[in-house]
Amino acid sequence: MPPLSPSATSSKPLDEKITINVGVVDLGQIDLLVQEGFYANRTDLIRTAIRNQLSAHAEVVRQVVARKMLVLGIQHFSADDLRAVQAAGQTLQIRVLGLATIAPDVSPELALATIDSLTVMGALHASAAVKAALADRLR
Repeated sequence: MPPLSPSATSSKPLDEKITINVGVVDLGQIDLLVQEGFYANRTDLIRTAIRNQLSAHAEVVRQVVARKMLVLGIQHFSADDLRAVQAAGQTLQIRVLGLATIAPDVSPELALATIDSLTVMGALHASAAVKAALADRLR
């Protein structure tokens, strides 16, 4: 298979927003810790808690990434990448833990011709048309 473009970027990718429900007692305790200066704000406490849990389970994550052959981090697919895959008569089985991006100039037809399956644990950035075309291939 032809090599894909490097996925390194010069700037940090945008954060993804999530919504969580927190009980009023927990929220009160969070606000108390913020008020007492332990954290800058609610988000700071929540991010710290998430990082601590991810750190506690880092070995499990590493083992699963290896077992499931996941790309850890950012994987970007340009139209040129996919045309090279198509020219080689191959298809991709994409597995990403992090961020998968499919360039805006990738047509739904090119995506369908070159992406056999797509598993993303994290975020997928692609045009609405490409996401719709690949909907039945998303795992």
